[in-house]
Amino acid sequence: MTQLNTILAKLSEQGLQSLLCGGLKGIEKESLRLNQQGLIAQTQHPIGLGSALTHPFITTDYSEALIELITPPFAETTASLAYLTNIHQFVYQHLADEFLLASSMPCGIDGDEGIRIAEYGNSNIGRMKHIYRHGLAHRYGKTMQVIAGIHFNYSVPEALWPVLQKLTNSSLTLEDFTANTYFGLVRNFQRIGWLILYLFGASPALCKSFFKDRPELLSQFQTFDNDTLYHPYATSLRMSDIGYKSKNQANLNINYNSLLGYVDSLCKAISTPFPDYQAIGIVDNGVYKQLNANILQIENEFYNIIRPKQIAESCERPTVALRRRGVRYIEIRSLDLDISNAIGISAETAYFIEILLLSCLLSESSPFSDDEHIILNANQLKVAHEGRKPGLLLQQAQHAIPLKDWAFAILTNLEPLAKCLDANNPEQPYSQALRKQINRVENPDLTPSANLLANMTQTGQSFAEYAENVSKHYAETFKPVSYTHLTLPTILLV
Repeated sequence: MTQLNTILAKLSEQGLQSLLCGGLKGIEKESLRLNQQGLIAQTQHPIGLGSALTHPFITTDYSEALIELITPPFAETTASLAYLTNIHQFVYQHLADEFLLASSMPCGIDGDEGIRIAEYGNSNIGRMKHIYRHGLAHRYGKTMQVIAGIHFNYSVPEALWPVLQKLTNSSLTLEDFTANTYFGLVRNFQRIGWLILYLFGASPALCKSFFKDRPELLSQFQTFDNDTLYHPYATSLRMSDIGYKSKNQANLNINYNSLLGYVDSLCKAISTPFPDYQAIGIVDNGVYKQLNANILQIENEFYNIIRPKQIAESCERPTVALRRRGVRYIEIRSLDLDISNAIGISAETAYFIEILLLSCLLSESSPFSDDEHIILNANQLKVAHEGRKPGLLLQQAQHAIPLKDWAFAILTNLEPLAKCLDANNPEQPYSQALRKQINRVENPDLTPSANLLANMTQTGQSFAEYAENVSKHYAETFKPVSYTHLTLPTILLV
């Protein structure tokens, strides 16, 4: 019996299955503002939305036009999604004739020069955030930075920790046990992170204009139409090497085997100079080009599919917060925007992610070997570019395994956990969500990436045309709803 099933059995024997429920879920959703001509908005962040620097729920990411909507953490998935819906409705009261792009891959790009870096005022923190983004532009180019996605935040129910500690006969302090177990979750999730791209990837195509400043990459893709490139079996180009799987960081081997190992290796990366970035320079004629010339300017520059997180206090660095207070929650960063959903994520997706994260938490998790990150990166890139290819093989430890077989094994293993989470709920939302994902493995045509290509083909539209039309439809549904009728806390209106 696996560790997961053993723990589930012990929880059931003691009538404690309910402790698995109620983990806190929060969602961060990025969306690019476009004007009615389908071009990236050049306007400033709408004043009516409050300060992008200090607002807790509405801010910007890399670009002034890349809005980020953030929900507080809720124990109920439906509450998180309802809050995200409410924020959308509030935002649309202040967008005038602009709309939010529903796809992850951007449209309306006219090269890097047409992308306005986000501005946060003249305070020290505001200037730092702006200069940091200039550094990203010099290091990776601006175009990559306007790709949008969903970040899913999750924290384990607090009451579960001491019970897990006892069930696993751990001799660690509760604080150390919690940190170790969270890092076990992180390692397990990375080992099967390709599954998220297969099941939820929705970026198999992109506009040719995405490569205006990198024309040498055009030949790597097939032509869908005059304006669109694609890979026929791609799932998530957003998470490929032309998106957030940065070649610059491919050899950055962060230690995930312990909290201190993670913090120390990340601190080393943000304090070690890198020759290519030294060549860029830091200040030119009194104007900052980047914060520093180190491998990473700050911790957030490290792009990965999952991050252990702690809430930082004022002026506290993320690594310092982790070292002082351990892991508070984890952040999943590999979800594409669901273009078929007005808020970018469905309830079924959220339910499934929660099942998967809990399974990663409760399952055995051996330490990473020295070169394991190479295998994990290769699997992710392969699925990003050709995940729906019949007979596709992935690397599992030292052996090749068909993606389909591995996916079935993972999903089948989740069934007992889904039943535990569904206890006393006649609607069985977790089991229903799991069944939908099993169907997507059985039939790749049911995946979001396949659906997007099919819809573009059926409508005879380019990627940009299809994405913009869907986005404008969502805008029409949100705009008539006045925020004065919404159940928003007053802080959202500040």
